[in-house]
Amino acid sequence: MELRVLRYFLMVAQEGNITKAARLLHVTQPTVSRQLMQLEEELGVALFHRDNYHVTLTEEGALLKRRAQELLELADKTRREFALWEELRGEIAIGCGETRNMDCLAGLIAAFQKEHPLVQYRIYSAAADDVQGRMEAGLLDMGLLMEPADVREYGCVPMPYRERWCALVREDSPLAGLKAVGPEELAAYPLILGWRQQVRDWLGQWFGEGLYSRLQVPARYNLLYNAAALVGQGVGVALCLDKGMPPYPGLKLTPLSPPLESGAVLAWKKGQPRSRTVEAFIAHIRHAQKA
Repeated sequence: MELRVLRYFLMVAQEGNITKAARLLHVTQPTVSRQLMQLEEELGVALFHRDNYHVTLTEEGALLKRRAQELLELADKTRREFALWEELRGEIAIGCGETRNMDCLAGLIAAFQKEHPLVQYRIYSAAADDVQGRMEAGLLDMGLLMEPADVREYGCVPMPYRERWCALVREDSPLAGLKAVGPEELAAYPLILGWRQQVRDWLGQWFGEGLYSRLQVPARYNLLYNAAALVGQGVGVALCLDKGMPPYPGLKLTPLSPPLESGAVLAWKKGQPRSRTVEAFIAHIRHAQKA
């Protein structure tokens, strides 16, 4: 399976038309058609539904599209890392969750940038599970992970901020007038919880097994902005971190009681090949931690 053929495949999937894709690729239409047919033969599946004017992806084609995007992204990243090897340059790809510790990471990047202005940074925002998955696949060099997170196979440094958990509620909710809210009070409301199983298990310990099993959970989220929209429409109360940002309009953060806090770590996969640039940035982080 050649990268060139995967680029043909992705262009056809994007345009839905082989002739148009061939024109954008600057090759002939028969060349693209032949390469796609050979790719289907190699994989033993049909990748497209075809009619006279358009093509659409089959279920197998949709899977290959996701895999091809990852493979080509990894190939492009590798080329950038080897470009102009003599100087410290290239790209550092970092996955980040929603956390105040991004301010600390931004400071580390700014200091490193002063010493190495040719280095570029690609920031990918997602929850910890998604970030770790992309780190495992080699698509990200490191990740800013919110705890709880399994980092036994990672090198990491702890970040300075610990963030408290709160209930994000509408301003007209009875919970908005409380100084803090406990498990029994929250259990009376529909709750919007995060996707991550580790976080749900952790919250389950806070609620207690008996109470947690009876919760009504109409929705789950991975980015707070979307959860806030659901809270605003009355879908439920979201359990989230207070990231030191102003609350969303019409909503209020009420701390949990007993208090619940999460830290964060900046982590990278142990034993994974890394560019000189990434190794230098890790050394920079370690030095800053000791300072």
